[in-house]
Amino acid sequence: MKDLNTISHDIIQAAIEVHKELGPGLLESVYRKCLAKVLRDMGYQVEEELCLPVKFRGEIVEEDGYRIDLLVQGAVIVEVKSVETMKDLFSKQLGTYLKLKNLQLGLLINFNVPLLKNGIKRIVNGFSN
Repeated sequence: MKDLNTISHDIIQAAIEVHKELGPGLLESVYRKCLAKVLRDMGYQVEEELCLPVKFRGEIVEEDGYRIDLLVQGAVIVEVKSVETMKDLFSKQLGTYLKLKNLQLGLLINFNVPLLKNGIKRIVNGFSN
C-alpha cells in the first residue's frame, strides 16, 4: 500500500486537476464526484458518502447521521467544501471523523477559491498543520 504522504499528494494533485477544469462556484457534490472519478482513474479505491456511526461507551448512539465525503484507500478522509469562508468547525469535524474511524490523516478541500492551494487544509491525528 502507498504511504499516507503519497496518497495525500495524489489527492491534492487530483483536486487541482478538477479545480483547473471546473473552477470555483459549483456544488460540493459535483466536486466530490469529479474528485472521486479522477482518483479512481489513478487507480485508487474511493468510497463516497461513507456512513459514519457514532459509538459512545461501546454503544452506537447515531447510526447514519454523519457521512464522510470520500475515503481514499481506506486510509485518508477527504472532506469537500465549496464555501465562501472556511470555518474552524470544519477542521474540528474532520478531526472527530479521524478519531471515530481511527485514522491518521484527513484533507479538507474548499473548491470555492481562486487558487486551490489556498483552500486545502491537512488534519493529522486531530491537529491541523
